[in-house]
Amino acid sequence: RVAEIIFPSFSLQWILDKQDLLKERQKDLKFLTEEEYWKLQIFFTNVIQALGEHLKLRQQVIATATVYFKRFYARYSLKSIDPVLMAPTCVFLASKVEEFGVVSNTRLISAATSVLKTRFSYAFPKEFPYRMNHILECEFYLLELMVGGFFGDLLFFFFFLLLPHSFLHRRIVNDTYRTDLCLLYPPFMIALACLHVACVVQQKDARQWFAELSVDMEKILEIIRVILKLYEQWKNFDERKEMATILSKMPKPKPPPNSEGEQGPNGSQNSSYSQS
Repeated sequence: RVAEIIFPSFSLQWILDKQDLLKERQKDLKFLTEEEYWKLQIFFTNVIQALGEHLKLRQQVIATATVYFKRFYARYSLKSIDPVLMAPTCVFLASKVEEFGVVSNTRLISAATSVLKTRFSYAFPKEFPYRMNHILECEFYLLELMVGGFFGDLLFFFFFLLLPHSFLHRRIVNDTYRTDLCLLYPPFMIALACLHVACVVQQKDARQWFAELSVDMEKILEIIRVILKLYEQWKNFDERKEMATILSKMPKPKPPPNSEGEQGPNGSQNSSYSQS
């Protein structure tokens, strides 16, 4: 019952139905298979993680940035705004929302340039192409969409304050951001499912503890199946070999017909945006 009190009702707008989520992705799935889309999501989650680590951000900030990224592309096509631009924008916004302190413009661009060059050169042979004006405009679109609830805050609240946890549990929680779970289930259910997986791996009997919880265990088991599927597929995913091809197939913003650029999601002019 504590979860029901803490989990604000306005955040429920971001608990989506699986079929609705798939429907929103149909424009992208004309270019990518579902498996390629899933690999793309893992890849950009890794990019956000690397950016956050380079900037020495707390994991909570990185988690919130990842959720912002997923929320945006749950509503818009990949070609509406380049994910290469959206990733650092989400990190920039999350650092402010989570009261970590604003990352300076120079530091953010330097981090994005360095991370792509040193960690992901196999996928991005060219330098980071954007500047701070692009990130600030991208942040405007992101803020329009992000009104209401901050998932990263809540998941880490449940994780650190309400549940017994270990390093393994924390790692599983972080791994869930490479799935759609944060778009489909409340934070407390994901945290509990991660705890269940950790207990099984560490051979700890938590059946009685879970039996006393007032939660839908069928939902918890659904989440566990997604987590196990992630690990099964992830071990066969060779990012270095596959990502260049997948990125080449990814729908992208239309190049500007002239120097004025293309329209963004709400009609503004910028070559990094395109109407989906």
